[in-house]
Amino acid sequence: MANFAYVRVSSDSQDVANQKHGIYEYANRFGIASISFVEDVVTGKKKWRERRLGHLIDGLGQGDKLIFAEISRIARSTLQVLEVLEECMSKGVDVYIAKQNMQLDGSMQSKITATVLGLAAEIEREFISMRTKEALAARKQEGVVLGRPVGPANSLKLDGKKAEIERYLAMNLSIRKIAKLIDSAPSTVSDYIKIRLSD
Repeated sequence: MANFAYVRVSSDSQDVANQKHGIYEYANRFGIASISFVEDVVTGKKKWRERRLGHLIDGLGQGDKLIFAEISRIARSTLQVLEVLEECMSKGVDVYIAKQNMQLDGSMQSKITATVLGLAAEIEREFISMRTKEALAARKQEGVVLGRPVGPANSLKLDGKKAEIERYLAMNLSIRKIAKLIDSAPSTVSDYIKIRLSD
């Protein structure tokens, strides 16, 4: 079992010191010793799996402990925060959030908290879905045509390679061979020939 603390830092060294101080104070109260700090110099808007936090959680297992200075250091989005907590709980990792005095450590209190967090995630997803639907309905009411344009596209991905494709066709090369030469999918080449080069 290992104890880690995740610190998402800005360029402000005072901010780093404040986070670490809060974590040490909290850890001492709960008797958590020998903490390894993992620091990330990155914006909270970046998805957690793409940060050092993602690699850290991937390496954690049953009984390991992970401490955060505060919820806002996990991520800026409610859904991302809930994703992190859910991932940790599924792996049996005990999570502590110092400022909010929150523990997700397998106790009855933490199980109740986890249930509430799961409900909050569902509500958040529902709100996002509702806002998306409302925005689409408003655009439709304004006369905006939604979805992909009807009919053939004015320009195609392979238009810039038309002469090259014509040259290869004149050489009686197969579609698969042409696709390989122009670094494209055979289906894309086939569709392009049907649309642009068929008589």
